[in-house]
Amino acid sequence: MAALKEFSVQEKLVSLIKLQKIDSKIDEINKLRGELPLEVRDLEDEIEGFNTKIAHIDQEIELIDEDIRRKQNTQAECVELLKKYEKQQNNVKNSREFEAINKEIELNELEIKACDKKIKDANMEKEIHTNQKDGIQAKINEKQELLKLKAAELQRITEETEKEEADLKIMREQAAQAVESRLLTAYNRIRSNYRNGLAVVPVERDSCGGCFNVIPPQRQSEIRLRKKMIVCEHCGRIMIDSELNESTPIA
Repeated sequence: MAALKEFSVQEKLVSLIKLQKIDSKIDEINKLRGELPLEVRDLEDEIEGFNTKIAHIDQEIELIDEDIRRKQNTQAECVELLKKYEKQQNNVKNSREFEAINKEIELNELEIKACDKKIKDANMEKEIHTNQKDGIQAKINEKQELLKLKAAELQRITEETEKEEADLKIMREQAAQAVESRLLTAYNRIRSNYRNGLAVVPVERDSCGGCFNVIPPQRQSEIRLRKKMIVCEHCGRIMIDSELNESTPIA
């Protein structure tokens, strides 16, 4: 059985540097997109919410219209009854019959007036709902214009960077395979702790390239020797000398 190759600390550091450089390139692309994907989703959700509100308002308006139609039908029936009772008034035979017909006329006139008031109130309520709908529609139009701009910008950036990103992801997968699993786990953990995604940093101007705390001269000498993995005692990032960092290509 062939023995597994033992990698030197320098070789391990080089594999980590390559991985970090690829990840940083991918981070740059994501940074270029910025908050656009989230903004596009938020705008889409807002528009959907507004459309739901309009649908509810449309239902309310339809119910009001149905109520108005019922009141109008009731009014029409009362008007027909009035005509009938007015004709009957001309042919009454006694005062009791006259009073009975007169009472029916009064009741129908009252019903017509009541329907008038209810129709007027319903139309006022409908106008309120219609104004609400117009206001929401204006917001939808505004959000749609903004969404169109944001989506177009995101599409442009995506088209400009998708090939580079796809290539980088392939390179990233290959680079990650070159890092031993224990180191890869540590690298990913450190990287996830920081917004800038830097887990491997060079010493620059006698300071850690991640947290910028001063590194003692003895510690810097150990880093330059590349005999062991050294992490910053302040931020926990893996430190490398700037010469190794600059001489290590991304691929």
